[in-house]
Amino acid sequence: MKAAAIREFGDLDVLQIQDVKEPTAARGEVVLKVLCAGLNHLDIWVRKGRPGSQLAMPHVLGSDAIGVVVAVGEDVQSPKVGERVVVYPGLACGYCEFCRSGQQSLCANFGIMGLVRPGTFAEVVAVPAANCYPRPAHLSDEEAGVLALAHVTAWRMLMTRAQIKPGETLLIHGIGGGVAIAALQFGKMIGAEVLVTSSSNDKLSRARQLGADHTINYEKENVVEWVKQTTGGRGVDIALDAVGAATWPLDIACVRKGGRIVLCGVTTGAKGETDLRAFYWNQLTAMGSTLGSAEDFRQMLRAVTVNKLKPVVDAVLPLANAREAMERMETAGQFGKIALRISQ
Repeated sequence: MKAAAIREFGDLDVLQIQDVKEPTAARGEVVLKVLCAGLNHLDIWVRKGRPGSQLAMPHVLGSDAIGVVVAVGEDVQSPKVGERVVVYPGLACGYCEFCRSGQQSLCANFGIMGLVRPGTFAEVVAVPAANCYPRPAHLSDEEAGVLALAHVTAWRMLMTRAQIKPGETLLIHGIGGGVAIAALQFGKMIGAEVLVTSSSNDKLSRARQLGADHTINYEKENVVEWVKQTTGGRGVDIALDAVGAATWPLDIACVRKGGRIVLCGVTTGAKGETDLRAFYWNQLTAMGSTLGSAEDFRQMLRAVTVNKLKPVVDAVLPLANAREAMERMETAGQFGKIALRISQ
């Protein structure tokens, strides 16, 4: 079968469309014919490799997918052959205290499709049957195929970790990526007042079309002063950060006393400076967050279905153009999610 895979870690040129062995369904697994798969920044980190990274090569990238079940393994009651499903990309042991309580992302053995096992940028993929959920009926294949990782990450950040409430103020840095846009959608869904930043006026305009209440070009204005003016000197209740080192000091300066900071990414670096005096004096709460649990995913899918929410799809490219798609994401050229159309 054809897949977008790497045979070594490195720059964009190591990503190749290759012939790889087609998977079979082990006990408790199903095999999917992949229709559409979404790109995430995780794909970049996996491609580049990290110190100590060890993967069986060739390694297929990709975490998001919608597919049709074409085979089932032993002990699988659901889904059935022929069903169209979206994939929850989290992987865990299934037996520890956290897995048994529905908090798979706290499992000591937690991993993600495309990171710890072959991913979804392939014509066929094997996944645990428990990770398959019915596609929300109002979504196209392209929309469903890019939904999982970014939206469940944003859901966990806002709903589970920060526990956002209607009427609160939410600051989102760097609007344009999947998690940031999903957070904007969920923030408006729950009735928050949302402030967003970008260096692109076009992205800010599109964010306002999605419901952003206040926008700023951070290259032209001072974000901290703008937040203070916008909130009457109070500061925001929550700062949501998928950027990292460049915005971490802004988070601390922009949240109100007793405010919350929730972080899921480090695209600008992993070491941010912290003003500890401001941190303790203002009684701030800082939270790390990652991919949501299976329960987060179930709740997110239900909210998406009830509210008829649709992911923002920036572009849809064929599998053969996987490298072009990743380059667009890596240079922050997109507004929303980029999808690979793999099968009809």
